[in-house]
Amino acid sequence: MLNKFSLEGKVAMVTGCEQGLGMGMAIGLAQAGADIFGVGIGDMSAVKAEVEKAGRKFSSIKANLIQQDKIDEIVNTCLEEMGHIDILVNNAGIIRREDSINFSEKDWDDVININLKTVFFLCQRVAKEFIKQGKGKIINIASMLSFQGGIRVPSYTASKSGIKGITMLMANEWAKYNINVNAIAPGYMATDNTANLRADENRSNEILARIPAGRWGTPDDVAGAAVFLASEASDYVNGFTLAVDGGWLAR
Repeated sequence: MLNKFSLEGKVAMVTGCEQGLGMGMAIGLAQAGADIFGVGIGDMSAVKAEVEKAGRKFSSIKANLIQQDKIDEIVNTCLEEMGHIDILVNNAGIIRREDSINFSEKDWDDVININLKTVFFLCQRVAKEFIKQGKGKIINIASMLSFQGGIRVPSYTASKSGIKGITMLMANEWAKYNINVNAIAPGYMATDNTANLRADENRSNEILARIPAGRWGTPDDVAGAAVFLASEASDYVNGFTLAVDGGWLAR
């Protein structure tokens, strides 16, 4: 059974892998045996070091995913440098906060572009390679706001609800090609994005009181789910959004 979780010989493309959950998933996938192709706009030296420490190959490309014009270059570079691609993890994303009554068109477009539009068209491009090779795994990163409305993040809520929707749609269309498309919905995670929340003792306590597990999640928590969804162990899991939230949605 443990062999079904092995990613030995696989290549995983991970977007937004410079820090936080993306870095955690890239390292976890490497520890399970995958070589990693990183896509991001920041310094990827830290994740490169950890991937190589795990004995795996790391290569990368700098690209701003707020636009879609680099998608072909990204995929072609991965194929040239790594030889093939077996796993796509769409982690890159942004958030903009403002009351919906005052929310700007630019903040709407920027978030939808990187969180949803680029995700769809990168999935589409990579799926064409998966169809040629007969199989592949896609993992999209959703959110608690794929299930809830939230406040002051209208474009983020729309994008993450959209991720849940297109994950199901792509699974419906591509399962016949042995392509598994699933999503992970992280709960409240101890990353740079939540540093201000965790520093606010009252707000942090309010959040922790709602989480049955009684703690913030970590990148390692999400990495385990990513390894499962990237591996043969999940071959009959398709179109599902897996909450990794310490029980938040069950509360």
